[in-house]
Amino acid sequence: MAEIAESGGGGHGKGGKKRAKKQSTRVDMTPMVDLAFLLLTFFVLTSTFSKPKSMELSLPAEPPIGSPPPPEVKNGVTFLLTKDDRIFYYVGQFYAADNDKGKPATDLKETNFSSEGLHKLLMEQNKWANDEIEKLAAQNKAKTLADTTFKRMAVDITANTIAITALIKTDDEATYRNAIDMLDELKICNVGKRVIGVEMMASEYALLKTKIAK
Repeated sequence: MAEIAESGGGGHGKGGKKRAKKQSTRVDMTPMVDLAFLLLTFFVLTSTFSKPKSMELSLPAEPPIGSPPPPEVKNGVTFLLTKDDRIFYYVGQFYAADNDKGKPATDLKETNFSSEGLHKLLMEQNKWANDEIEKLAAQNKAKTLADTTFKRMAVDITANTIAITALIKTDDEATYRNAIDMLDELKICNVGKRVIGVEMMASEYALLKTKIAK
C-alpha cells in the first residue's frame, strides 16, 4: 500500500514568504511479497509435472514343476533376439533334429529392424488382420463407423485365431532396447497377441548359437 509522507515546510524565507511542503511517495512491498508466495504455492499444487514414460508388460508365470508342456501356438512366429541387434525367427512349432514326431528340423531365418526387414515380415505374416483393420479404417474415415466401435472391432480382429501370435525370446546378450523396438514394431503392424518373457528351449538356444557362429 502506498503512503504519502509530508515533510515540513521550514521557516519563513526572505520577504516573509512560506515555502511549500514537499511530499514523497513510499510503496509498501509487503503485500506484493505475500501475493507472490500465494501464487507460487497455487501453481506448485495445481501443476502437473512430467511423468516418466514406461511400458507395462504382463509376463507369463512360471509353470508348476511337472506340469504338461504348453499347447502348440497356432499361427505363431517366434523371434530370437541376440547380440549386435540380430533377429532370428521361425514360423510355427519348433522341431529339433531327430524329433520323435518325424517332423523336419526347424531352420532359423534372419531379419533386421529395417523397413524391408522386420516391418515387411510382420505385415506379410499378419496380412489378414491388417487387411480387415484397413477396411474398418475406411468405414471410420467415411463416418459410417464410430470411433469406439472401430477400436473395439480392431482389437477383436487382432485377438482372432486367424491373426498371428508373436513370441519374443532373448538370450543373455540381447538388449532391452531391442526388446522394446520389437514390441513397438508389433504394435505398428497390428499384432495383438504378443508373448515376452518365455525362456528359450535348450534346442532353440543351441540352434541359435550355430547360426551366430556362421
